[in-house]
Amino acid sequence: MNETMVCAVGRVATQPVYREVASGPSARFRLAVTARYWDREKNVWTDGHTNFFTVWANRQLATNTAASLTVGEPVIVQGRLKVRTDVREGQSWTSADIDAVAIGHDLAWGTSAFRRGGKQETAGAPAQPEPNWEIPPDGSAATGTEVAASAAQPPSGEAVLT
Repeated sequence: MNETMVCAVGRVATQPVYREVASGPSARFRLAVTARYWDREKNVWTDGHTNFFTVWANRQLATNTAASLTVGEPVIVQGRLKVRTDVREGQSWTSADIDAVAIGHDLAWGTSAFRRGGKQETAGAPAQPEPNWEIPPDGSAATGTEVAASAAQPPSGEAVLT
């Protein structure tokens, strides 16, 4: 696996375009990544060069991307870098694409409310019980009610404040 994995931090430059294709949902948007540096002479942060990437998302990531992102929002994109060169109308063009594995809001700039996407339920699938995380590896554990009762009591030597 000699893929170039990148993590790009920038802003959504174009509204995500969502498409249903034969292989499943697909979405793309442009990501603007601007280098910033501290200008010691002016004593301020200064914008440097801006790189633009086309970000491609597939399957459930495409659906969630189209529903979650709008122009101008700060995001972090992780994925495979694909640099392509082709000739259009006699001119050589180079494009940098990111085949996204993960996309999320950059919480350094604000808050975000996560909502789990709707799952497609399989008919007749039994519900899985919640695992009992209190069982030690040797299997000698109290039942769930005994664990709850012992958790309500303080360890020996401690007082309970009411």
